[in-house]
Amino acid sequence: MLDIRLPDGSIRSFDKPVTVYEVAASIGTGLARAALAGRVDGVLVDTSYCIDRNVGLAIVTDKDADGLSIIRHSTAHLLAYAVKELFPDAQVTIGPEIENGFYYDFAYKRPFTPEDLIAIEKKMAELAKKDIAVERYELPRDEAIAYFKSIGEAYKAEIIESIPAGEVLSLYREGEFTDLCRGPHVPSTGKLKIFKLMKVAGAYWRGDSKNEMLQRIYGTAWAKKEDLDAYLYMLEEAEKRDHRKLGVQLDLFHLQDEAPGMVFWHPKGWQLWQNVEQYMRGKLVQEGYQEVRTPMMMDVSLWQKSGHWQNYQENMFITESEKRDYAVKPMNCPGHIQIFNNSLRSYRDLPLRYAEFGSCHRNEPGGALHGIMRVRGFVQDDGHIFCTEDQVNQEAMAFHRLTMEVYQRFGFDKVTIKLALRPEKRLGSEEVWDKAEQGMRAALQACGVAWEELPGEGAFYGPKIEYHVKDALGRSWQCGTLQLDFMLPESLDAEYVADDNSRKRPVMLHRAVLGSLERFLGILIENHAGAFPLWLAPVQLVVMNITEAQSDYASEIAETLKKQGFRVHLDLRNEKIGYKIREYSLQKLPYQIIVGDKEKAAGLVAVRTRGEDLGTLSLEALVARLRAEIPAV
Repeated sequence: MLDIRLPDGSIRSFDKPVTVYEVAASIGTGLARAALAGRVDGVLVDTSYCIDRNVGLAIVTDKDADGLSIIRHSTAHLLAYAVKELFPDAQVTIGPEIENGFYYDFAYKRPFTPEDLIAIEKKMAELAKKDIAVERYELPRDEAIAYFKSIGEAYKAEIIESIPAGEVLSLYREGEFTDLCRGPHVPSTGKLKIFKLMKVAGAYWRGDSKNEMLQRIYGTAWAKKEDLDAYLYMLEEAEKRDHRKLGVQLDLFHLQDEAPGMVFWHPKGWQLWQNVEQYMRGKLVQEGYQEVRTPMMMDVSLWQKSGHWQNYQENMFITESEKRDYAVKPMNCPGHIQIFNNSLRSYRDLPLRYAEFGSCHRNEPGGALHGIMRVRGFVQDDGHIFCTEDQVNQEAMAFHRLTMEVYQRFGFDKVTIKLALRPEKRLGSEEVWDKAEQGMRAALQACGVAWEELPGEGAFYGPKIEYHVKDALGRSWQCGTLQLDFMLPESLDAEYVADDNSRKRPVMLHRAVLGSLERFLGILIENHAGAFPLWLAPVQLVVMNITEAQSDYASEIAETLKKQGFRVHLDLRNEKIGYKIREYSLQKLPYQIIVGDKEKAAGLVAVRTRGEDLGTLSLEALVARLRAEIPAV
């Protein structure tokens, strides 16, 4: 007998091997129709997978996260099938699932057009409607190479040639189309109903700029139509909120080819920057940080000693002067250790907290640059805490509290936490990494939070806790980090005098709440769609006259508000008031103050907020309203 344990703990027994589909059918016809795959002892398999031993089995449907992943990967194959039907000369390469969808890369003699995408999507729908069976079979490596060469798929053959000899490979066939894939896939094309092709982009074969350029078709796929509709609405909203467009519309910043990856901040944008930086500076003072400043460039020998040269050199800008090589700093930590090392430190000095709004430069690939979200020159709200091992938990708890307070202030109340673990390229022994990772887990436990672990994604010198915030559209952005580092204090010879007069290495905590200020400002712009809360807005109020007769009164109101500490713009232009109101509405100013003859005579002001007319108020009432709207520090 064959015993199969289901997720609810029940056991189903069979007198012969059975497929995943047959187990689902034995439970109910509804489940059999809904089955997309199975999870056998935790491993995803096709519904055609034959079970010949006692196992644990879960039936995967479109209600599972794994089910949606399988739908997307299978839709990528459906896309390739449709392309081959319409464009037989096109060669297929790779087509994985990605966040919210999938893509497939093709080699074809001419660029695909928008009309081609429409035709391909229509063909995909036709193939899906035919409910063609998707069948898995295996071939020895050399036979698979010969097969793909015989049908003119040189890229597939090249992929297989890079696989070690003797391997047995899985292929998936649906109708006239066969693809190399580990799977699993949906049992038939009829399971693929909700999809849309999005765009075509260029992509180098195997991601190498030395190779030929391919055409990448992106698409999205969902289990339910309402999920697709919600996603498309989110994309539409994201387009409206694009920080690059709003940066121009609101006159915040611009970028230009002469300074790739560098930002030109305009007065309003720099005021926004200062609002963020000065708020953070105040929080750091409250938390006992001492602000420092370190050089922009340092001798390459220091970066070699720190390990950055060996592990990060390709991202560093290098220059030379008087026969000495220098590196422009990509991060601030080695500089902070130099300040720590400049004096003899005692255990009584610890924890010692340094902060720096440090300007860093990283040689990011040109194709990866994206507005102010991904740049080459940026400023971090960086900080480093030198402490003992016994102090790590309390410092982590203090940092966590600070970080959550800051995110709440900026309007982010949904935060998830992840722990990035040792990468393949790293400093230090396994024992040190074990201790560092356990230290980070203990710190998170002390904070009383849940977290997800990310193997292989830590910094080369230590594991890191990542803080991911969700914006108004539900998109997740990684901002804050806390990294536990035993390596750099050792590499750069940092030490303190312990209570027994021995010399010990401090533990170094690298921390940032916002991360790159440029990137965080981009996130803020998109989160608020440029309509910043009053405390953050570069210009909080505009005071406008209706005619020349109220110019003096408008000027007096503006001056009074400025003396109260508000950021005010005075507009006395000889323009129609309706024109002015529309202009400042497009600039998303929080308040518009309008004065005409009636307001001047009564000593009042007419007040408009975004989309609301508050009528007339006294200046005192207006100030009281403004003060109430600005949260306490």
